[in-house]
Amino acid sequence: MPAIPAYPPHSAPRLYVDVELSGGAEIRLDGSHAHYLLKVMRIKQGDPVKLFDDRTGEYLAHVTALGKRDLILSIDGKTRDREAVPDLWLCAAPIKKDRFNWIVEKATELGVARIMPVQTERTQGQAIKPDKLRAHMIEAAEQCERTALPTLEPLTKLTAMLEQWPADRHLFFADERIHATGEGSFRAALVANAGPAAILIGPEGGFSDAENEMIRALPQSVAVSLGPRILRADTAAIAAISLWMGGRGDWNIMKSL
Repeated sequence: MPAIPAYPPHSAPRLYVDVELSGGAEIRLDGSHAHYLLKVMRIKQGDPVKLFDDRTGEYLAHVTALGKRDLILSIDGKTRDREAVPDLWLCAAPIKKDRFNWIVEKATELGVARIMPVQTERTQGQAIKPDKLRAHMIEAAEQCERTALPTLEPLTKLTAMLEQWPADRHLFFADERIHATGEGSFRAALVANAGPAAILIGPEGGFSDAENEMIRALPQSVAVSLGPRILRADTAAIAAISLWMGGRGDWNIMKSL
């Protein structure tokens, strides 16, 4: 007897929809979703589609009706619950547009819970476009089979962020000044500081002296080194997230912590 093929096929299109889904429901797609399925994927009636809603999880659906600019999907059932998300925020100063988009995309892939653009004295490209950033987040989540999206905060001044900082959340900030002193081991900081966390990455050129002092004055702040080499802001963000995910997140690399 031949083996039953896996269903749905791994190649089935996968889309985020901003509406709560449930098994047995029907959903109409138009606009960019319909264009992608009809014109790019050349989808046909009966074909499978995966959907996730960032609320309840991921669902398998199939096409029940096709129009010129829209289509109807019937939801067969849930394939996965919404994933548990590690309690990590990324607070990063915007840099040149394409490279900040890249940070947001990779932070989404790595599993951060919240992304907060932070305006500093040396921030470049301060006029961010939240809709564009969210589009990059959604595309990354669709392609990497995530069932949750990070929360995207508006651009916030560093001073305002520090004034409102939660008392129970550690703020690991990348400080290239401390490596030469032999201090700032990120691994040691992770061992000593469990619980909700955030990573703060400065702009190209780093934090000013006044900003550095202001960050250090926050009781929840923990200065950490990202090694002996000076990293670009986008590289530093991804390196720091990876270190935290390996030590305190859900990568299961350092169980002893």
